[in-house]
Amino acid sequence: MDIEQFAKEKLFYSPESIFNCISKEAKDFLIDHTTCKSYKKGEMVFEEGAKPNGLISLSDGKVKIFKEGAGGREQIVRLSRPCGFIGYRSLFAGENYHASAMAMEPSVACTIEKSALFYVMKNDPTLTFAILKSLATELGVSNIRTVNLTQKHIRGRLAEALILLIDTYGFCDDGVTLNAQFSRDNIANLSNMTTSNAIRTLSSFAEEGVIALDGRKIKVLNFNQLQKISNNG
Repeated sequence: MDIEQFAKEKLFYSPESIFNCISKEAKDFLIDHTTCKSYKKGEMVFEEGAKPNGLISLSDGKVKIFKEGAGGREQIVRLSRPCGFIGYRSLFAGENYHASAMAMEPSVACTIEKSALFYVMKNDPTLTFAILKSLATELGVSNIRTVNLTQKHIRGRLAEALILLIDTYGFCDDGVTLNAQFSRDNIANLSNMTTSNAIRTLSSFAEEGVIALDGRKIKVLNFNQLQKISNNG
């Protein structure tokens, strides 16, 4: 099985796939109207201002969705993991992308043609409701993060960012090392702070025994304390 076929099988038939609610015939129809592409680390999946031509789902890897603010400073607004959708708000709103997406490691993303997707959605309400649920869930998370990023102090924001990484990508086999190696710049952009503040706060967490640092590897030694810091803001 080649990489593209494997990616399609994973997208439509894996247990966590949103497409599990539709028939095999509908899945096969969508597979015939899906293309997959490999991306190198740092390669753009789509750029702000471009027009969506389909629904993009990540098959493998990690992708960040970000916007550039004043002075070119980057703000990460969302992270995507395998079987997660990216850019679909713009697709359904009939708008150009309001943010950009970049591969944070070698990744594979699949694009389902817009016309084929809408055809299945019109003929199978279960898929439409599943996508609506996903959109509503994402909106809820986005609203909470917007409030927290403006009201929490630096320590609370960084702790929340680490918990978000845990929720999104989990741990390695040892159960303590984050299954995501982010640069200090990316951690800062995820936490809405400067890189220097992110470095100092990570070091502070390490000194307190909450985490351990090994280059880009982060081990969470005391999750309860990390959660407490996040909750206290």
